[in-house]
Amino acid sequence: MRTKVEDINRNIYDIKNKDNYEFKIKKGLSKEIVEEISKQKNDPDWMREIRLKALETYEKLDLPTWGPDLSELKMDNIATYVKPKSDLNSSWDDVPEDIKNTFDKLGIPEAEKKSLAGVGAQYDSEVVYHSIKEDLLKKGVIYTDMETAVKQYPEIVKEHFMKCVPINDHKFVALHAAVWSGGSFVYVPKGVKLDIPLQSYFRLNSPESGQFEHTLIIVDEGASLHFIEGCSAPKYNKVNLHAGCVELYVKDGAYLRYSTIENWSKNMMNLNTKKAIVGKNAQIDWVTGSFGSRVSMLYPMSILNGENAKTEYTGITFAGKGQNLDTGFKVIHNAKNTSSLVNSKSISKGGGSCTYRALVRVSENAKNSKCSVSCESLMLDDISRSDTIPVNDIRTDEVTFSHEAKIGKISDKEIFYLMSRGLSEEDAKAMIVRGFAYPISKELPVEYAVEMNNLINLELEGSIG
Repeated sequence: MRTKVEDINRNIYDIKNKDNYEFKIKKGLSKEIVEEISKQKNDPDWMREIRLKALETYEKLDLPTWGPDLSELKMDNIATYVKPKSDLNSSWDDVPEDIKNTFDKLGIPEAEKKSLAGVGAQYDSEVVYHSIKEDLLKKGVIYTDMETAVKQYPEIVKEHFMKCVPINDHKFVALHAAVWSGGSFVYVPKGVKLDIPLQSYFRLNSPESGQFEHTLIIVDEGASLHFIEGCSAPKYNKVNLHAGCVELYVKDGAYLRYSTIENWSKNMMNLNTKKAIVGKNAQIDWVTGSFGSRVSMLYPMSILNGENAKTEYTGITFAGKGQNLDTGFKVIHNAKNTSSLVNSKSISKGGGSCTYRALVRVSENAKNSKCSVSCESLMLDDISRSDTIPVNDIRTDEVTFSHEAKIGKISDKEIFYLMSRGLSEEDAKAMIVRGFAYPISKELPVEYAVEMNNLINLELEGSIG
């Protein structure tokens, strides 16, 4: 029986292709490097100016010191742009064989055939494949890579790019804005409701490099969308960096569900930023699974600007040996009758560390708002760690607010009870872990995203039993 996280058979995700690129920028970060990326992307002048301004901001900001130790990350050792030997393709047959085989093994084309309305696949710094069903195009839905959006829909991009997440938010947002490449752009017109999801998958192959994809989604008034994001990378002995950015605009009366499974390898620094601005009578639901990576700092945020706006966050984090996963959720209530529901769970084993770090802010004018937070942590041994660090900033008395936190180990009584019913100790522990994770995992779209199903099974079943 496998009993350690590091023993999990993740060979599907550890497929390594030869570092066979068309262009890889020299390591480090400078004005010349940023200008070269802009030149490679054939940026319009306004985007080049954003990049250079962001670089100036990056150089002025300090590394965050309140979370995990980031001293291992040396930008002088990171290549911020790697162009694979592939252009953007609309036919899967045209994708180069080595890249295609990687995505085939991860289950992307199969998932697309069965139950996805559109798929984007990014390899290192470039999107190599994008498709969307014809009937959605007829309804005016736009789903394409960010570079195409910059050139074909410049006014929409200008209005929204780095507006939800300002460039000076923190050092790695500024870095992202300077060197971003790839990512997805989605626009759902007023009143259009997508019955089946769109999915983007981000794969980092090149060692000692970074991935900085930008996702921009606009769900217009009365529209609805489910967007799925998957990420993975093979394991190397050198540090890799992921500093993506997700900006979500959920207009009045609209609905967005944003599901993410992050399965970075254990040499990855995952410093991602995700925010949503939510309008009147609108709702965003986040479903997040954080697996893998050496260090994660990830705190999705909902800004509830419209009356009756709602958000729900459902997340699970699994940390094993050598992992420090610092995750959580932020919500800002800025209008009357807004509501938020947070349900977070974490599992730590083998000396792994999980931290739930959260912010709930209810402003003075957010009267009659409701917020409920529940975070539960399960430690599977005596050497692991779990911390809960909530900040609750409530600025009005007319609010309903609750916060519940539970941290504990697997109960010996529960194990004894299950063993008395004929289960082995390993199977009993595995059943308890699966039961603990079930409220989260049942929200994940495993029925039509094969690679997500693989991740859940590998981490939650293979890690214990």
